[in-house]
Amino acid sequence: MKRLGVDIDSETLRLALTHRSYAYEHGGIPTNERLEFLGDSVLGFSVTEYLYARYPDLPEGDLAKRRAAVVSTRALARVARELSLGQFVYLGQGEKLTNGADKSSILADTTEALIGATFLSQGIDVAKDLVLRLMAPLIDEVENLGAGIDWKTAIQEIAAARKLGQIQYVVEGSGPDHARVFVATLTIGGTAYGTGTGPSKKEAEQEAAASSWHLLNPDAAASAQS
Repeated sequence: MKRLGVDIDSETLRLALTHRSYAYEHGGIPTNERLEFLGDSVLGFSVTEYLYARYPDLPEGDLAKRRAAVVSTRALARVARELSLGQFVYLGQGEKLTNGADKSSILADTTEALIGATFLSQGIDVAKDLVLRLMAPLIDEVENLGAGIDWKTAIQEIAAARKLGQIQYVVEGSGPDHARVFVATLTIGGTAYGTGTGPSKKEAEQEAAASSWHLLNPDAAASAQS
């Protein structure tokens, strides 16, 4: 796939881009979920190995926090949006009508499936290289943002330091039980800030906290991306 800079055979590539909503509407054909499962493992291993070598003095807990931030739904969806992957995903009509091509959970899952497809087509070395090319900028950003590694904690610290008021997450879920999508809105002192989506309330809240952190710290966020 040219956007990824890797060669994936056409059959495996199509499978990696096939969301379950499309598969259901087309007679129950295979979905990208098994490739997503495989890609998640390759992603986790590649990032873990990179962090272990790059930060020889960091304790396990700090390494785990950095890894969690880099492999989060928000981070993977961001990578997918930068590559405009959403336009290539095979979606059912229901997901198309609800802008599924830009849902963070679908984009993150597709990114993992493509990593899994790369592993099957080209092997572990090429797959690891892909992961690092995609995720290295985010690893640098996590390092520069510091406290932003744990977004909800970072928001608590900002709200307390600036005396912004009480923090509240308003979370709404939609979709069937097997494919729930949650949308969280973060309010501080009654003012709405960032929103986030995810396959669980926890992930949606983390994404909302991350989005809010960037709104409250535009200079630091811009510096991290420069």
